Amino acid sequence: MSGSDLQFTVTPGGQLHGEIRVPGDKSISHRSIMLGSLAEGVTQVSGFLEGEDNLATLNAFRMLGVQIDGPHDGNVTIHGVGLRGLKAPTEPIYLGNSGTSMRLLAGLFSAQAFDCVLTGDASLSKRPMRRVTVPLEKMGARIETSEAGTPPVKIYGGQKLSAIDYPLPVASAQVKSSILLAGLYANGQTCVTEPAPTRDHTERMLRGFGYDVQSNGNRICVQGGGKLTATNIDVPADISSTAFFMVGASIAEGSDITLQHVGINPTRIGVINILQQMGANITLHNEREVGGEPVADIRVQSAHLKGIAIPEDQVPLAIDEFPAIFVAAACAEGETVLTGAKELRVKESDRIQAMADGLITLGIDATPTEDGIVIQGGKMQGGVIDSHGDHRIAMSFAMAALQATDTITIRDCANVNTSFPGFVKLANTAGLAISQ
Repeated sequence: MSGSDLQFTVTPGGQLHGEIRVPGDKSISHRSIMLGSLAEGVTQVSGFLEGEDNLATLNAFRMLGVQIDGPHDGNVTIHGVGLRGLKAPTEPIYLGNSGTSMRLLAGLFSAQAFDCVLTGDASLSKRPMRRVTVPLEKMGARIETSEAGTPPVKIYGGQKLSAIDYPLPVASAQVKSSILLAGLYANGQTCVTEPAPTRDHTERMLRGFGYDVQSNGNRICVQGGGKLTATNIDVPADISSTAFFMVGASIAEGSDITLQHVGINPTRIGVINILQQMGANITLHNEREVGGEPVADIRVQSAHLKGIAIPEDQVPLAIDEFPAIFVAAACAEGETVLTGAKELRVKESDRIQAMADGLITLGIDATPTEDGIVIQGGKMQGGVIDSHGDHRIAMSFAMAALQATDTITIRDCANVNTSFPGFVKLANTAGLAISQ
């Protein structure tokens, strides 16, 4: 198993203190490279997340003939080639562990003049792609996947795309974004209707690059045939990475930490809403808008958490943060119930099963259900956890050690670098006793 040689060892106890800034938002970093490459002119990006997933996107566009300077300390300069300026790659494009890259690029590449093949690592090669290939084929794209609908994804060039009006069967920002990116090239107005709100970074950034996006409630439309104009982007700190520290500070008595310049996009703040409902002491300061995205400094002080029934309307707003939230639930008084989160079973791992297994290993009563989990708060022991190569599971169980009675060892942690390079160093600075 890749990365199985890298493990985290976390000593129990401690508390989190100080002011820290976690790395840049992964979703916004991906999109800055994609749209900057397709824009006319030079785009400057600061705060870019230099994680493996985002570097996979950056390297993909280099393979398509885009000159990209950096990243140097989060600064990237993209020399845009315009919507029609990409060149054919000479080999398959390898996207590592990044489902976002693969699904969004499938939409973008459906409208190009050339063929291309998208591949990924063992985890990505098991993830479902039909959710994007089906609507793209309705637009006129020609795409092949494995018989199971998984990567590699082969996209045939030279297809004329027509606009569609597509109701999303599942709330998914990746599917929405894939269709909208294809819609930039389609003949007519492409519209997507969401069953529940999902992150809207694509729409916000398209507008930032001067492209008209119509949003009317849960319906989002773009007209094909426009152009993108280069701009400057300051990427806020990633709320998904911040979530580990929010949970850690909430569960570790005596903690008081401030997380700086965090993106608080309303489509992403489920983790704050859920933790506050559980009784967390979280306050927002210095709220402002940077490059079309709302940001704030988030102060978290330890609190006595209580179990809750997690409202289903918060699920799409916290879909990536549930591994961390489950750790909060394990430390809360009483029962926490999650429903309506079937999507968690097809992430980098089956996050429901993997988290339940890990919590049970640590002595917590956790019962997975088809679309969620039931967790009884209790006292966490030590133990050995298998992260299944999933970065969010590894970091969640690292924070669990703050409340554990013995050492927690987490296996297969190499993929933490996909979203949070420097996690161990920053966590140690804040007060977690972690080594690798």
